[in-house]
Amino acid sequence: MKYTQLGRTGLKVSRLVLGTMNFGPQTDEANSHTIMDAALGAGINYFDTANVYGWGDNKGRTEEIIGTWFAQGGGRRDQTVLATKVYGNMAGDGDPWPNHDRLSALNIRRAVDASLKRLQTDYIDIYQFHHIDRRTPVEEIWQAIDVLIAQGKILYAGSSNFPGWKIAQTNETAHRLGSYGLVSEQCLYNLAERRAEMEVIPAAQEYGLGVIPWSPLHGGLLGGVLKKAATEGRRASGRSADALANSKVREQVQAYEDLLDKHGLEPGEAALAWLLTRPGVTGPIVGPRTADQLASAIRAVELDLSEDLLTSLDEIFPGPGPSPEAFAW
Repeated sequence: MKYTQLGRTGLKVSRLVLGTMNFGPQTDEANSHTIMDAALGAGINYFDTANVYGWGDNKGRTEEIIGTWFAQGGGRRDQTVLATKVYGNMAGDGDPWPNHDRLSALNIRRAVDASLKRLQTDYIDIYQFHHIDRRTPVEEIWQAIDVLIAQGKILYAGSSNFPGWKIAQTNETAHRLGSYGLVSEQCLYNLAERRAEMEVIPAAQEYGLGVIPWSPLHGGLLGGVLKKAATEGRRASGRSADALANSKVREQVQAYEDLLDKHGLEPGEAALAWLLTRPGVTGPIVGPRTADQLASAIRAVELDLSEDLLTSLDEIFPGPGPSPEAFAW
């Protein structure tokens, strides 16, 4: 495994991030533990989760699975850089009481204590805002975060799904208040969805945030979806199915798969390797449902994509260009 600094921090993290969203809904506890053991054994030290993972009536279940894995000991917690998130509503359906979601100081305080309990740990390395909160003043959010840092409950704060302007506003406010500010941004970013290059990634680079792309295969679209449909009868679903309904996108994906077949590369591994070449990217989040999927993701770290191949990928999936040139001059 290869490692890098997380943004401007002194924290060293693996170039792949283990995403845990499937733990619980699609992967049972025993197999989730097997995947985490395999990830740690391969050198992946950055694990990402969220308080709402588990979804529906099982919100928090994913954190619980990670917690029982930590409880096995063997240095698991000490070797893991743990990131979780706050924002989503943790109350049951139909609960009439407010303050169970977003980024008020009250919800942040309650949410972090609940996450610590489920995770069976006394601190979280990176506590992330899962979405922007248009109702809560940024000053209030930093006041709550600074209290948690002083209490030793969290070490750093990060963001997810923030636009560029919000990254700037949040860190400028932190600077004014004497707070450390955001250290990472998780954003939707992959070969087929490159709009983050316009403003989100430049803002992250300017303020020293590590970029953590989520959905690096765009819901399976970049994982050989057409070949799997032809040879295995596996139909696309979710985001990839929606995208393939567009004839232009289908042509792009076919050209992508043909190009990588010519180079003898697996599409999913190449898509991850491409992200690792992008400026500002710390490492993409991979969310394996099985140990075999994890092994495939790990192979991507060793891939060395040639300049000719990178140029060809840009031709198939051109980026939007920088802002404002992407939409003005």
